[in-house]
Amino acid sequence: MQISDNCLDLVRQYEGFEAKAYKCPAGIWTIGYGHTLNVRPNDVITEAQASQLLKEELQSYAAKVAKIVPVATQNQFDALVSFAYNLGVNALSTSTLIKKHLAFDYKGAQAEFARWNKAGGKVLQGLVKRRAAEAELYGR
Repeated sequence: MQISDNCLDLVRQYEGFEAKAYKCPAGIWTIGYGHTLNVRPNDVITEAQASQLLKEELQSYAAKVAKIVPVATQNQFDALVSFAYNLGVNALSTSTLIKKHLAFDYKGAQAEFARWNKAGGKVLQGLVKRRAAEAELYGR
């Protein structure tokens, strides 16, 4: 499967664009729309570069998610790719959320998104809202 514009829009909304490198709440250097690979403190990026990088990264995540999730609606897939982009494919692949999805317990899987609302051990309102948006998309 491929991501849709719903996935891109959701990630853009909750990652937000930052032209200059910054440390996210988890203490990781980040730039653009949540890009973390090889980011250094003084890095700068344009919005066009960040958009292109995001599309490429989400396609990479989509390929990994597709290996874990052989059956999904487009909305479920987009929500799971957003989740994996934010938390990592490893977190997704070992989660109760994915176990419930693979058992066709879609309502149960949808409810699991809300459990992933912390960074650095603290509940963050941004993550609460993002997980709610992912869960809503997943359930559409």
